[in-house]
Amino acid sequence: MPSPVDQQQSRALDVAEAGKRYRGDDADTSERVLALIRQVGDSVRDCRKSRRMSRRELSERSGVSPRYLVKLESGDGNISIGLLKKIALALEVPIEQFLMDTEPRCRESRRVMDLYRDANAATRERVRQILESGPMHARQSRRLCLIGLRGAGKSTLGARIAKSFDAPFVELNNEIERHTDMPISEIIALYGQEGFRQIEAKTLSEIIERHERAVVAVAGGIVSNEDTFFNLLSRFHTVWIKTTANEHMDRVRAQGDLRPMQGNPKAMSQLQQILRSREVFYSQAEHVLDTSGKSVEKSLAELSDLISKHHILGNDQTQ
Repeated sequence: MPSPVDQQQSRALDVAEAGKRYRGDDADTSERVLALIRQVGDSVRDCRKSRRMSRRELSERSGVSPRYLVKLESGDGNISIGLLKKIALALEVPIEQFLMDTEPRCRESRRVMDLYRDANAATRERVRQILESGPMHARQSRRLCLIGLRGAGKSTLGARIAKSFDAPFVELNNEIERHTDMPISEIIALYGQEGFRQIEAKTLSEIIERHERAVVAVAGGIVSNEDTFFNLLSRFHTVWIKTTANEHMDRVRAQGDLRPMQGNPKAMSQLQQILRSREVFYSQAEHVLDTSGKSVEKSLAELSDLISKHHILGNDQTQ
């Protein structure tokens, strides 16, 4: 028997088919609507494939049934805004991406974005230097941002490296809680993920305005807002603090947080999926520091060498 979700989405498809057959529709308008439906389906399919995600995986992440996704990607599904938003969140892209025009110029822009996303760090930096109005190094000033999934060591390394180089250390989530006088969980409960991302973007901009020199650690989900993440890449020197999914989980539990595994036998596979989906964004950082199997002291020494070699914070260690 079809699930309630399948039944609801099936009814949506039936309504769409009925709309197509409605005799009062203007032919030109109907054709444009159908073209948009096909465009959205093509965009969803291309985005899903670019992330090497199966249709089944997208269904599990978004809550949209596989049957509906097949109809959508084939150009037969007149999807609602609500369901399209769920798909966009699952693919971690802005919903507007699915509505972009498919004229040659727009297709070329999307192709350039795909090439940029898949390029190595050195190539991306050269591209940014060419496109930015001023030198990239000047825009980034002497700010360092550590990115990566929770448990990689951003906070531990960030606090200690900031002290070594006599620079302020800022944790973005702590700043958000301080400014709003609410814990992150309460902000999300009140305003939802979209509202939280807006606060996150505003707080990041304030940090940029306030600090020409600082070490900043951000939450792993910051990559889900394209504009915020681009602002981060443009205004900070960035290091992806990287480790394995197993070490991510072990480090979080070692901090006393048992929630990742408690009552959830699929926690590890879900963590691995999140890591895979975000790697394409994290890899846009200028530098990568792999902390897998390393002590804090070893990782700290490697990060210190990287900062000194590239003159990221503008001076030598103080101790």
